[in-house]
Amino acid sequence: QVQLVESGGGLVQAGGSLRLSCTASGRAFSSYVMGWFRQAPGKEREFVAEITWNGGTTYYRDSVKGRFTISRDNAKNTVYLQMNSLKPEDTAVYYCAARARVGTPYNYWGQGTQVTVSS
Repeated sequence: QVQLVESGGGLVQAGGSLRLSCTASGRAFSSYVMGWFRQAPGKEREFVAEITWNGGTTYYRDSVKGRFTISRDNAKNTVYLQMNSLKPEDTAVYYCAARARVGTPYNYWGQGTQVTVSS
């Protein structure tokens, strides 16, 4: 079992930056693939970024490539999402999630943290 807690959300002006953190409790964090998702009001939840267990491979949705960076510190049981050059369309609740390996369902989800980007 893995419990995930996000932090770092807030209100920022367009062009600004935020860093989200997701800290995990429970066993075997370092073995999990970790991802970030987001859900804007009235929209479906969408994939943002993913990182493999050792940080060796990352994936991003096209609209955030070059602006967002996912990373992890397994010693701290934490995954990060550095968000730069934020746009109003990045406004959403951001969730972190964990899965056993790429291609399997995400089994564990955090409660979400709100990111609001003003124009």
